[in-house]
Amino acid sequence: MIRLIFSILIIAAIQTESISQYTFSTEKMAPCTEVKNQQKTGTCWSFATTSFLESEAIRMGEQDVDLSEMYVVQNIYKDKATNYVLRQGKANFSQGALAHDLIRAVTKHGVVPETVYSGRENEQITYNHSELEKGLKGFLDGVISAKKIDSHNWQNAVDAILDVYMGDAPESFVIEGDMMMTAQSYARKLKLDVKDYVNLSSFSHHPFYNSFILEVPDNYSNGSFYNLPIDDLMNTIEFALMEGYTVAWDGDVSEKGFSSKNGLAILPITQSEKQWKKPVPEQKVTQQSRQDDFMNYNTTDDHLMHIVGVALDQKGNKYFIVKNSWGEISDYKGFLYMSEAYLRAKTVGVLLHKNAIPAPTSRKLFSSNNE
Repeated sequence: MIRLIFSILIIAAIQTESISQYTFSTEKMAPCTEVKNQQKTGTCWSFATTSFLESEAIRMGEQDVDLSEMYVVQNIYKDKATNYVLRQGKANFSQGALAHDLIRAVTKHGVVPETVYSGRENEQITYNHSELEKGLKGFLDGVISAKKIDSHNWQNAVDAILDVYMGDAPESFVIEGDMMMTAQSYARKLKLDVKDYVNLSSFSHHPFYNSFILEVPDNYSNGSFYNLPIDDLMNTIEFALMEGYTVAWDGDVSEKGFSSKNGLAILPITQSEKQWKKPVPEQKVTQQSRQDDFMNYNTTDDHLMHIVGVALDQKGNKYFIVKNSWGEISDYKGFLYMSEAYLRAKTVGVLLHKNAIPAPTSRKLFSSNNE
């Protein structure tokens, strides 16, 4: 409950606060937990989607929840190692993944509280997976080069490497004083039904209102996304937030208009220092312009975050309140305001509860013809 209260108080404090000449008022804000820091790791996908699941648990009545990001990360490393070896090295092996990979991991392995497994010896140690990633990949490349391999030996070795760098996750643990749980039973306690969550995207090189495999490097598991026209996708995101749901967001943060220091993600027509001081005119984003940016690599899936609310600036322009995983930076303590134009242009995909999709759109997506 402390973490939930912490985040609510932060948003209450900043909703009418002015940074330079920006003033925001909150239209809708869903409960979320406190901002964390992924530090020197490429595990934003786990931090963003774990935060999303924490908000889901809170929405369904859980009073205090703090899930371990690194429990899922460890299991995804194992999954990626198997995929990499079976594909004989012709696959992506990195720290990155997507939101649906966490959902898959929860299906198979469950979740655990942060207090049970942190993925490091203590909080004073900085998360840093650079050596772990390189060491694992080097070992796997050696396994593949052997041609004839013993699957039990190399898989046991991967487990051992992960245990050394991240610690051994317990098979069972005690919560609330005397309740013995496993990761799977804890996920059930939180009422996290992974079948309730779906991926959405918007790209015109695939048919709309059908599913497709998103062609980005971190989609190593070939996860499917339902394809919507950008207007429908934007409407769905806003509808979900106004109904009290939250959204796990995957997109591009390499634009000059993205500044965690200033707590803003904007898409100005002209770049200038004054864009950080007051609202400025932003670019018009169309289905074609975002498609062009995706096809020429101007838009890539380089970061995942958690959208938790909707706000307006003093001119009535709409923004989305986003929880980042880079620590409590900026005057917004790790949250930022993403403009409607930026979201429209730089969204690669989102994950949300299927009940958070407007009924007309849901009928088009999940009709028997498209399933």
